[in-house]
Amino acid sequence: MKIVVDAMGGDYAPESIVAGVAEAIKEFDVNIVLVGIEDRIRAELKKHEYPGDRIEIAHAPTIVEMHEPATASLRSKKDSSISIGVNLLKEEGYDAFVSAGNTGAVVAASTIYLGMLNGVERPAIGLVIPTLKDFAFLIDVGANTDPKPEHLLQSALMAQVYAKEVLGVNNPKVGLMNIGEEAGKGSVFSKETFKLMEERVVDFNGNVEANDIFKGEHDCIICEGVMGNIVIKISEGLMESAAALLRREISKSPIALAGAFLMKSRLHHIKKLADYTEYGGAPLLGVNGIVMISHGRSSPKAIKNAIRATIREIEHHILDVMTERVARTAI
Repeated sequence: MKIVVDAMGGDYAPESIVAGVAEAIKEFDVNIVLVGIEDRIRAELKKHEYPGDRIEIAHAPTIVEMHEPATASLRSKKDSSISIGVNLLKEEGYDAFVSAGNTGAVVAASTIYLGMLNGVERPAIGLVIPTLKDFAFLIDVGANTDPKPEHLLQSALMAQVYAKEVLGVNNPKVGLMNIGEEAGKGSVFSKETFKLMEERVVDFNGNVEANDIFKGEHDCIICEGVMGNIVIKISEGLMESAAALLRREISKSPIALAGAFLMKSRLHHIKKLADYTEYGGAPLLGVNGIVMISHGRSSPKAIKNAIRATIREIEHHILDVMTERVARTAI
């Protein structure tokens, strides 16, 4: 198994990326190809102990910065770590690509260079989120911002395959994000999507309102990319703000400080459940290759866990299963 990792992608690249890779190859049975500026990668590798025969370097002299427009950067930087890394998947012996870099560029490169799975018209980014019962798979969180109802249907089918094969959920229930639970709620687009899913998706559980996302009643939650991206960013900001408020209020009272000390293990557990580094990355589904997108602020731990999640996709032959499932329910 060989996974290609974008060494230059993310706010803390290449330090965090290389550190995460070094940890991953100690823990998992995997070979890694680090793509990026070779001398910078080698300088970081010197800081770590690792099996020397398990890491290769593919030189890519340019970087797509986080603020750059996606398609323009692909045209002007064909030798970037993202372009070269994604293109390696077209060659035999390379199983997946992981990047914490410019999300738009990763989506565009994957779509253009790898093409789409049969029966899928648009890519979608999925994300594992914690819920009161366990977790849910939210899709799409930013790849497809102007979809048609059939695109959300395809996302639902792919989400069910991912939830079952990779996350181990039997008969995953699907919910469609909307402004109300009733079938007749929402825009014309929402109503058409609801009808399509009701007809085509096994275990479709109806609409789900935003305030119910984290209750755990749905295993897969489907939405268009703008809505999904707003949900995760609001949730991330709320968790950070709530944690800051909690620390501030606790610090004002010796009794509260004592209580917090007694609750330390439980508070740590709650923090771990909400920590994106535990989940590692968000799979880009629909493209003809296994691509994992990590948070731009990814730590070494997040990169290691993104590699772990990618390994599960490879082991479960996710592309073959997904293609078969989507084709079977194709419109």
